[in-house]
Amino acid sequence: MGLREGTIVDLVKGHLYSPASQGGGATFAQGRFLATQSSDALRSRSQASQRPRRGRSAAAMDDIPPLAGRTVAMSLCALPVSYVLNQVSAFSQPLCVVLTSALILGLLFVAVYSLSHGEITYDPLYAVFVIFSFTSVVDLAIALQEDGYMMGIMDFYTKEGEPYLRTAHGIFICYWDGAVHYLLYLAMAGAIRKRKRYRNLGLYWLGSFAMSLLVFLPGNILGKYSSEVRPTFFLAILYMLVPCWAGVRIFNQSRGPISYTPDVVQEEQKKSLLQRPADLTLIAYLILAALFTVFRGLVVLDCPTDACFTYIYQYEPYLRDPVAYPKLQMLMYLFYALPFYCLAAYALTFPGCSWLPDWALVFAGAIGQAQFSHMGASVHLRTPFTYRVPEDTWTTFFLSNLLFALGPHLLAFRCLWRPAFFLNAEALPLPQDQGKKQQ
Repeated sequence: MGLREGTIVDLVKGHLYSPASQGGGATFAQGRFLATQSSDALRSRSQASQRPRRGRSAAAMDDIPPLAGRTVAMSLCALPVSYVLNQVSAFSQPLCVVLTSALILGLLFVAVYSLSHGEITYDPLYAVFVIFSFTSVVDLAIALQEDGYMMGIMDFYTKEGEPYLRTAHGIFICYWDGAVHYLLYLAMAGAIRKRKRYRNLGLYWLGSFAMSLLVFLPGNILGKYSSEVRPTFFLAILYMLVPCWAGVRIFNQSRGPISYTPDVVQEEQKKSLLQRPADLTLIAYLILAALFTVFRGLVVLDCPTDACFTYIYQYEPYLRDPVAYPKLQMLMYLFYALPFYCLAAYALTFPGCSWLPDWALVFAGAIGQAQFSHMGASVHLRTPFTYRVPEDTWTTFFLSNLLFALGPHLLAFRCLWRPAFFLNAEALPLPQDQGKKQQ
């Protein structure tokens, strides 16, 4: 331990040029490598001894991405910005509101681009996630203000920008965007910073974001708030281009590595439904969910049967609300969820349907957002009393709608947990030993 660095290097060099070590070039190369490593090790130890030792808390800071704090801080800037704009009386004009919103989003993009140019170059969706995290904080502030938990933050926007956000459905859309979408944005932005995959999170967000827009935007035009559409609505229409572009990029991302061999996949795909009780249970659920979807679709289409009449007046009177959001939601289920239920049941029966894991995540996000908004608006105080769920039928309403939302998430979990049944065995790479035998 007391030898100097030069002494150890000389000893190693002496060994290199000894008669016993001159038998081959390999020994000489190994000796040079050992000498270099010994010199580097001593140098690093000397430098480490000169630096002050850090505690565990300081060392743990190295694991935090350098821009993580900036991303959160940038999104939280929405609160003071909204408060300042709310105090300026000039923002009581609808045109001024939309121009200011566009200007703030533009300045935010410039700030994100200047602070994280490398992340945007690696994946342009990073800018989308950071900017949308800013709008998620705004939506959360709107929801908390409309429920009386905050005051004087977004009054100017809900009055002159998007008054339909003050409905029960609009409030719960803001809650979902301010909580679930916000966490997804931070997680996906962090994954981009660490150069990791976020495909599964992106697919779930894609379904949730698309379902929110497909119900909310048409509902603003068709419902009782159609006469209060402001210029800000056309700014929101531009959001519809985002999931289209983001969806293409997310679907084109590479999937995770496959750890199944062709033999394991073939063995899993030979099992019948009776040998796969979890899949059999999911198929039974999909059949019941499809029937429930058809039934509620008939209810909002004014089916004259006694069962539909009883259901809409005693169990879900919110379906009669003139805001049009619940009717559009049931029609979205009828025309999009119903075909997916049938295709998913087919994919769980016949092997090799490799499309199901991805679309199960998209569908889980869509149903999760839709059911959260629908269930919350059905009992919210902003919904007129005659359209709220009666207290004596709360249990039936919540159990049926909760199971309707939980099933797609269980299906997505099953696809991610054991995806061998859905893989294409012929497209899998052969193990190295089998490839050598065939050659």
